[in-house]
Amino acid sequence: MLRHFFGSGALAMLALSMPAHITAQDMGTVKAPESQSQSYLNYRGSAEKAFDLIHTKLEVSFDYAKQRMPGKATIQLKPHFYPQDSLLLDAKGMLINEVALLDGNKKTKLAFAYPDSMVLRIGLPRKFTASEKLTIYIDYTARPNEVKVKGSEAITDAKGLYFINPTGEEKDKAIQIWTQGETEGTSVWCPTIDRPNQKTTEEIIMTVPDKFVSLSNGILVNQKKNSDGTRTDHWKMDQPHAPYLFFMGVGDYTIIKDKYNNLPVDYYVEPQWASVARSIFGYTPEMIDFYSKLLRTPYPWPKYAQIVGQDYVSGAMENTTSTLHGSMAYQNARELADENRWEIVVAHELFHQWFGDLVTTESWSNLTVNESFADYSEYLWTEHKYGRERADAYNYNAMQNYLANGVNAEKHLVRFNYEDKEEMFDAVSYQKGGRILHMLRHFVGDSAFAWGMHEYLQQNQYGTGEAHQLRLAMEKVTGKDLNWFFNQWYFSNGHPVVFIDHAYDAVAGKYSVIVAQKQDGPMFEIPVDIDVYRGNQKTRHTVWLRNAIDTFSFSGAEPTHVSVDADKVLLWQKEEAKTEKAWMAQYNNAANFLDKFEALIKLMDEEDNAAIRDVMYKALADTDYGIREVALGYFTGKAATLQPQEQSRIEKIAASDAHRPTRAAAIDVLGATANKKYIPMFEKAANDSSYSVAGAAVEALMTSEPQKVLAMAPTLRQDAKGRLSESLKLVDYLEKDPAEWETVVSGYDDMAPFEKFGAMKGVLFYANRLTDMNAFKKTVSGPLDFYNQYKRIPQIEPIMKQQVDWIIAQKKVAIAANPNDTVAKEQLAFIESKLK
Repeated sequence: MLRHFFGSGALAMLALSMPAHITAQDMGTVKAPESQSQSYLNYRGSAEKAFDLIHTKLEVSFDYAKQRMPGKATIQLKPHFYPQDSLLLDAKGMLINEVALLDGNKKTKLAFAYPDSMVLRIGLPRKFTASEKLTIYIDYTARPNEVKVKGSEAITDAKGLYFINPTGEEKDKAIQIWTQGETEGTSVWCPTIDRPNQKTTEEIIMTVPDKFVSLSNGILVNQKKNSDGTRTDHWKMDQPHAPYLFFMGVGDYTIIKDKYNNLPVDYYVEPQWASVARSIFGYTPEMIDFYSKLLRTPYPWPKYAQIVGQDYVSGAMENTTSTLHGSMAYQNARELADENRWEIVVAHELFHQWFGDLVTTESWSNLTVNESFADYSEYLWTEHKYGRERADAYNYNAMQNYLANGVNAEKHLVRFNYEDKEEMFDAVSYQKGGRILHMLRHFVGDSAFAWGMHEYLQQNQYGTGEAHQLRLAMEKVTGKDLNWFFNQWYFSNGHPVVFIDHAYDAVAGKYSVIVAQKQDGPMFEIPVDIDVYRGNQKTRHTVWLRNAIDTFSFSGAEPTHVSVDADKVLLWQKEEAKTEKAWMAQYNNAANFLDKFEALIKLMDEEDNAAIRDVMYKALADTDYGIREVALGYFTGKAATLQPQEQSRIEKIAASDAHRPTRAAAIDVLGATANKKYIPMFEKAANDSSYSVAGAAVEALMTSEPQKVLAMAPTLRQDAKGRLSESLKLVDYLEKDPAEWETVVSGYDDMAPFEKFGAMKGVLFYANRLTDMNAFKKTVSGPLDFYNQYKRIPQIEPIMKQQVDWIIAQKKVAIAANPNDTVAKEQLAFIESKLK
């Protein structure tokens, strides 16, 4: 299950309604863990197994008008250990018509009770022992719209079976059926023991309108056309998997057939999206190959299909052999020209076919063995396909998603005292768990980590797993005791909050790194790599943090640069005291993306000077587009004073950078100059195949030639998504009269935080047109106050800062053009006073 949609953007929006994460200035404010004695009040262990499921067979059809599903279930099972004379099955909100025991051709009706319409209680004719199999037959009708089941942040609804536009009343929406089993939604449409520690083979025989296609787990073994315009499809799954991974999908789909070796790999999309299906999902065979080789475990199932559902209640779901994606997966050619935002989702859900489907968490308390691995698979794929720098950028963003909400630090990764199982689908199970696996990989080494994953899968395949079994697998491979690692990262809460200082004693010839742990609660015990650079020579020292303050000293001449956590793998919050010279040395000696990124961000906080500007100019030519974009953000604020060589390099990026969003960022800088020589470039770019480039060009023209934007807007709106769509919304502010400023101010003040973030740029564009000082101050204050309030949220701070830098640049450009412009000077002074 994918918790978030793409990258950090969705969670950044969510973070606006949450407490800001702890910063260096707030170090020491992490809450100590609550008394663990409370955990026994709501202990959520593995479900007790009175019976083991063996095989589930369903025969179903669909009543589209009533949004019900008549069904017949044949369930084979046996007592787990103790003899049993009654059976409890999860069956939520159903009409139960008949319950019987099958013995060959003999059917014996059974007494049953169903008082709460949630659990079906069946009396058996005698006690059955663990060596005996029994087969239960149930005739029922599923009524998903008549059952009330709570959803979660990750899964917004939990009624299991969904009829989408069933009578075709919405002309522009497809008629579809799809199911969502996680966590316990399958039992809305299939009587079962709906727990993750059950495994069963399965077959589903579904009768559907003949004009539609169907998809389910396993292989389609038979199809039969019926005389009433329907067709009966028989899907069979011969390998056991958990009930929450059962799936049915029905609709008007085009099937794009792909393959990995001899494995069928299919993409089910609505016909109008068939032309871009391979562009969205086409890396799937390469991903299967990569993961199979990395895990030393071939893809374990007979096919892999992916289907897209309208109105889906989450991001995507890893149903065994049949992943379901939400319609956010659909992207047209122009969106894909920027980047395939869904590629990382495809990787995440595919990895679940091993971690989650082949080996399934034995309880929701141990969700980490499903979701932390799937989260980390996003890093693994990014590293494999795009290199370590891109992967490290992803890792940083994922860590910030976890850190953004201080409440996350209170939760154990493995926790048994939640109120509701849906609470487990959070940034702790996902992003924190993924970062913990990254640290584990670094500690044991790449090869050992890969073999440890293999060992875990082999030992527990077609069964269940938990964190202890993962530890034992890693210990078996490495020969290392890892209790210390799992105890603090899996079975405790929080993370290190550190202050790092540096000192050099020239007399003693000794360089010291001082690390202070500031979090409440126990100290963390963690290995830390420290790289010491002296000229071209690098020496690595691995030290251990164990105390509130640890000092590590290295003899020799004063280093050129010292990198703590040299490979940038640690999950921690840190503040590091370095001089401007030291930050420059870090950039110039950087061994990875995060060293460069961190140095540039820190240098932006220093008082601007020629040396910093030289570093930023160098960064414009960096091989990583993320670093180029950071440097471009810096120069947005320097638009009024761009030097010829800076301007030339930015122009080159705007014209030809391979990464379209980076081209857009360069256009942002040129647009902030308000130089009319760029108008032809902007006009051309406004019709670019990339929505990002086109959107940036529209905003640039709003500054330099607003009437052209007003003329172009109706045509551009005919095909506008992504940034272009957002940019065209700003045109509304061009059309507002300056006299309407009070309406603009009151409208912004009444917005929720999420809305303010989205409207911030438009209000600043509007404010830039105002000449009345009172109107300007009142209008610009709202966005500036919002920036001051939320700038500590790292996911959104760069976006907001760029917008603030833009309006500052506009005032500086105006002053450069007319040094006697007293209005611009007063407006600039007011902005700067608000930001102090």
